[in-house]
Amino acid sequence: MAGRFVRSSKYRHVFGRSTRKEQCYDNLRISTNAWDTNLVKVNPQYLSVNWETAGGGAFAVIPTNETGKLPERFPLFRGHTAVVFLWRVPEGFTLHTDAEQVTDIAPIGKLSGHPRKVGHVLFNPAAENVLASASGDFSVKIWDIEAGSSKLTLKLGDVVQSLSWSANGSLLVTTSRDKKLRIWDVRQEKPVHETQGHSGAKNSRAVWMGEHDRIATTGFSKMSDRQLALWDARAPREPINGFKVLDSISGVCVPYWDDGTQCLYLAGKGDGNIRYFEYENDKFEYLSEYKSSDPQRGIGFMPKRGVNMHENEVVRAFKTVNDTYIEPISFIVPRRAEVFQDDIYPPTTGIKPAMSSGEWFEGKEALPPKIDMASLYEGEGLKELPADAVPAPKKAPATPAAPAEHPKEQVQKPQEEQEAKPIRPAVVSPPRDNMKEQGASMAAMVSKFADEEEKADDADDSSSFEEVSKPVERAPTISVSATDAQPLSSPPGLWKARKPEAAKPIPSIANPPPSVHVPNLPITTPGVVTPTVDDFSAISREPIFKEMEQIKTLLAEQTKAMAAQAKQMAILAAEIDSLKAKLG
Repeated sequence: MAGRFVRSSKYRHVFGRSTRKEQCYDNLRISTNAWDTNLVKVNPQYLSVNWETAGGGAFAVIPTNETGKLPERFPLFRGHTAVVFLWRVPEGFTLHTDAEQVTDIAPIGKLSGHPRKVGHVLFNPAAENVLASASGDFSVKIWDIEAGSSKLTLKLGDVVQSLSWSANGSLLVTTSRDKKLRIWDVRQEKPVHETQGHSGAKNSRAVWMGEHDRIATTGFSKMSDRQLALWDARAPREPINGFKVLDSISGVCVPYWDDGTQCLYLAGKGDGNIRYFEYENDKFEYLSEYKSSDPQRGIGFMPKRGVNMHENEVVRAFKTVNDTYIEPISFIVPRRAEVFQDDIYPPTTGIKPAMSSGEWFEGKEALPPKIDMASLYEGEGLKELPADAVPAPKKAPATPAAPAEHPKEQVQKPQEEQEAKPIRPAVVSPPRDNMKEQGASMAAMVSKFADEEEKADDADDSSSFEEVSKPVERAPTISVSATDAQPLSSPPGLWKARKPEAAKPIPSIANPPPSVHVPNLPITTPGVVTPTVDDFSAISREPIFKEMEQIKTLLAEQTKAMAAQAKQMAILAAEIDSLKAKLG
């Protein structure tokens, strides 16, 4: 373990939790004839999914609280006779109705301009009623919904595979079948950067990483390996640290960026796995992977304002299963959640835009206002915050310790206390820990060594990395102190040094052994006794010799106990070496 580093992260142990079938959205008929899109979109109130119908173009809207098996017939959103339609979900919309005739939901408007089928639509995150649409005519149109017209057109020259807005809505990144990655100054209708993306023939995806000037892409190599890449939006000549190979699975990876946790989630189409990475120091640090035997073809992610903060849920994904039901997957930070966890729930993007469509088309740039996640946790509703709001730092708990205005006094205080203690003669004490205590100590050391990697995650350290400390092996020691005023502890049942009583005019043996302290003797200087022959003849020798014999016997027992301790510690040391070999 020496020299090994463990990265500190509060998301290191995030895990994905599946949902019981009765809490899923069952009895669906998900479309099998659609572009390479995510198929599913979701917000805290509704989720929508492309529906399998004759002629195509229909989709279902499902209230998120209406789980279980859906009715055989319920209102669909239909009416496609043009390339882009607009719908509004009716107030109080539900799938369960007593009406004999089910009435589908008609669109409230249409946007005509693309001569061919539209595959992607995406609202601007900062401007109200500004919509981007990508079509089979190899172009992206920017719509002013309020005016009902297309005001800008981005010409790519090939099929658009994905598009993603920057946080302030001024730039747009696209990937296309010509394997080019383009970053567009949308209002100038031209790319500010164009570079070679993933070289594979299969589809590539791009996602703008929130307020960072970074873009994440997924795609394939020429050898059909799935890849992940990180790009600098200011100079995307080549990916930062190159293309990272993920695996050799053939399905497209759908990327999702979570700005709150600074994590990137990758959901593979055709497999049931969702892996996730933490963005740190211009790298994607692998965290873990949610694995499932149920493959997904479509997936959507809940906005942050819709997660369950009372269970420390940071992300919730909705995956299609067998094109018949949608299953929610909760990603949870494993910690206690009695109070609001402000470190994992910073202010997040709300529902209010930063500007109108007219202001945006005139050139305005701004980030949308944020909302306070704590207000949602407390049930107070949406509390708006400025766009540049950051979470307030946690207040450290109050401690009874005195403030550190005078560090010099704090350093001197222990020394003053020590000098105030009375001085006693030097006495050799037996080992302070008995066999049981030392065995427990060594066991704790082994446990600490085995769990060191997990303990490193919870350390409150300003550094991104911390070194796992090597456990210290302890050996039995005999402490000698000439200034210790407190009685030294000894193992139960073993000899203890008795504290000398007040000086009496009784002489004793000159120069006693260093490990023996004879009681009831006058000692004027530590370690020095000055009796006389007459005084010695005045006392009885029998009690002294008897006590010395007892001391010899106890010392012999101590020697045996220490030998047994040494043997046990050798065994424990061998076990530690074995654990080091396994963990190293």
